[in-house]
Amino acid sequence: MQHIINSAQTCLDCKKPKCQKGCPVNTPIAEMIRLFLAGEIKEAGKKVFENNPLSIICSLVCPHEKHCEGHCILNKKYTPVNVGAIENYISTYYMNYKQFEKVPSNGSSIAIIGSGPAGISLAMILALKGYQITMYEGNDKIGGVLRYGIPDFRLDKSILDELLEKLKAVGVQIRPNTLVGKNITIDDLFRDGYKAIFIGTGVWTPKKLGLKGESLGNVHFAIDYLKSPKAYNLGKKVIVIGAGNVAMDVARTAIRNGSSEVSIMYRKGFEDMPAEKVEIEYAKIDGVKFNLYKSPLEFTSNGVKYLTTNEIENIEGFEEADSILISISQKPRDLIVSNTTGINVGQDGLVITNDRGETTREGVFASGDVVTGARTVVEAVALSKKVAIAIEEYIATLKEQEAC
Repeated sequence: MQHIINSAQTCLDCKKPKCQKGCPVNTPIAEMIRLFLAGEIKEAGKKVFENNPLSIICSLVCPHEKHCEGHCILNKKYTPVNVGAIENYISTYYMNYKQFEKVPSNGSSIAIIGSGPAGISLAMILALKGYQITMYEGNDKIGGVLRYGIPDFRLDKSILDELLEKLKAVGVQIRPNTLVGKNITIDDLFRDGYKAIFIGTGVWTPKKLGLKGESLGNVHFAIDYLKSPKAYNLGKKVIVIGAGNVAMDVARTAIRNGSSEVSIMYRKGFEDMPAEKVEIEYAKIDGVKFNLYKSPLEFTSNGVKYLTTNEIENIEGFEEADSILISISQKPRDLIVSNTTGINVGQDGLVITNDRGETTREGVFASGDVVTGARTVVEAVALSKKVAIAIEEYIATLKEQEAC
């Protein structure tokens, strides 16, 4: 607690806070800290929650060094304010204190497909405005990428269980183990009275390299491994192909689950890695090694055949491994769009929307990773806030038309 207070006291309370401008959801950070230090923690929590219903999550998993803390003016000479820790303390306090209750219904029902950060944010925002929300989740528990794509050491999943209770308290109905697009379609939802439908299904289909050996028993896709790491027996020596944030998470998870030699194989150098710099540093601290300037050619039951990429003349080599984890990004499943007319997607399978989250089919909206590809949680929340406004305006227009 003391280190949080000490850090809060270093805030300069800027008149035009760059930290707020650097936050994708425009969190009122200076005001939050001012209220916190003045003993108004409940009011601080209220402001943060109303701005971002997933503040308790974002405060833990956001790349703060890229957003709020990275824009802190103290960065020029000193250590930036530890915004993440302060926000998490305030948000945790508020979520424990706040009594969530169902508000009177406004008579309009909305279907939300997917219970990841985009879906949860939208459900909370709209349910608190009186909309009747039903959330459809393909797995048995809500959370999406928060539960099945972020390791436990980065996010305590009990927070998601608490969020579930809050959603229930405000009247959100949840249908687990339900894949929309198969037995239930978009047309079925409209038939049953939903005024608007939101798609926030994320990106769960791993991209393949198309190399020989990719189907072998010791080769696994990173996104599948993160869902249930304890179901895998990777052995002692593991090679991770790829160098994004997910690759770092996978490598660190493998170490925590008994693999003693884990390395990242990447075709370029550190400066070209798509992972955030801090994530790379965390991986190094955890003991992950880096096998750079090597591009895989083939996977075998004993390891990876590769080609060097930093030589004038490329040289073939072989790296032994008990298991290989492929982490080169993901794309959406096509379950919904293949069973629905009118929803256009790009060549990458991502749902096409305008900047308000409206798809090419009237009444159907989308945001989050299914639209943008894999991004941060806070970016998904920012998009969902825009979609909430668009849905409200759409339903208001529908009611005007029905009244004529």
